[in-house]
Amino acid sequence: MDYELDMQIDPNTLDIEWIEQTSLAMKYGKEFVEAKKVAAQAHENVKVTRARLIKRANKKPDKCLGEGIKPTDAKVEAYYRNHEDHKTAKQELIEAQYEMDLIEIAKNEISFTRKAALENLVKLYTSNYFAGPELPRDLNTEWEEHAKQKSANKKVKLTRKK
Repeated sequence: MDYELDMQIDPNTLDIEWIEQTSLAMKYGKEFVEAKKVAAQAHENVKVTRARLIKRANKKPDKCLGEGIKPTDAKVEAYYRNHEDHKTAKQELIEAQYEMDLIEIAKNEISFTRKAALENLVKLYTSNYFAGPELPRDLNTEWEEHAKQKSANKKVKLTRKK
């Protein structure tokens, strides 16, 4: 997905832009829901990793905490927080939340800012701010051309780790 390209509005094809607005909003909405799911799974992975490490520290304190050290809450917490598995799970959670936040911003901008811009451009058009074409337009042909151009311009995609 190319957020910057999707935010652009061609004032000469407002009808096509309005047709595309709902599909854009749904596309970014779906991406946001997917990113939210990934973040929730990463959060759950942190909890599972922490529980596994706490269980291990309590079961084998000599191996995990050191010879003769009692497994107090503070020592067990220090063990799992410094463990590489816990650090990796936390980093994955941070990255998933970051991506979710970026997609949420894009979703909101498409759904609200772009929509408001289209509404205002239509108001300008209806008040004869723009010079209109003299011949009627073939909306189907223009929509196909617009879709071809957008798909050809896609360069940047949001990628998320699976």
